[in-house]
Amino acid sequence: MIHLQALKGQIIEIGKRMWTRGYIAANDGNISVRMSDGSILITAAGVSKGFLEPEMILQVDINGKLVHPNSKYLPSSETKMHLEAYKLRSDIKAIVHAHPPYATSFASSGIPLDQPLLPESVMTLGKVMIAEFAIPSTDEVPQSISELIKTSDVMLLSNHGALSAGIDLFSAYNKMEVLEHSAHITFNSMQLGKMNLITEEKKKILIDLRKKFNFSGRIIE
Repeated sequence: MIHLQALKGQIIEIGKRMWTRGYIAANDGNISVRMSDGSILITAAGVSKGFLEPEMILQVDINGKLVHPNSKYLPSSETKMHLEAYKLRSDIKAIVHAHPPYATSFASSGIPLDQPLLPESVMTLGKVMIAEFAIPSTDEVPQSISELIKTSDVMLLSNHGALSAGIDLFSAYNKMEVLEHSAHITFNSMQLGKMNLITEEKKKILIDLRKKFNFSGRIIE
């Protein structure tokens, strides 16, 4: 069992990585992890994830109620989105939401990342589809991800950003890195005028390897 403070330390580290790599600006993004008692640690609203302090990470129950309501901070405005994923899938233990520029450009252009271009993305991400546009912080957001999250760990959020889930915090974050890296290479390939896609036969082999080596999460084939 990972101690509360250790989990907060991991969230702080991931927040720094996201900010350093330019996946978020100002107070964008949010990070959460499900604890062994079923409660959720989630970043506070209105704070930079690149400069988190332990008190900026709040504990809520599965319905979003603060476990320690005397905090001067409020949970992320996107808490409902995180809770929806946790409610629908018991295997999800952590979630990262960010606005990585290339992936968000695809999300804002309505172009899913569903072409088998890189073996790493096939094995780690599968098809990355786009959730319908939803007004941030409203009930539209959890509703927009509810179907995709049942079968995929990674998705684009229309005109908004991206979401990744995993069996722990670093699993969820690493998928966000793979997503942005894949989006960048896909964009460059489109600019060069040719995408040399992996064949269906080779894609099936990669999917079998994913299962053999127990890559975390699910895949849309």
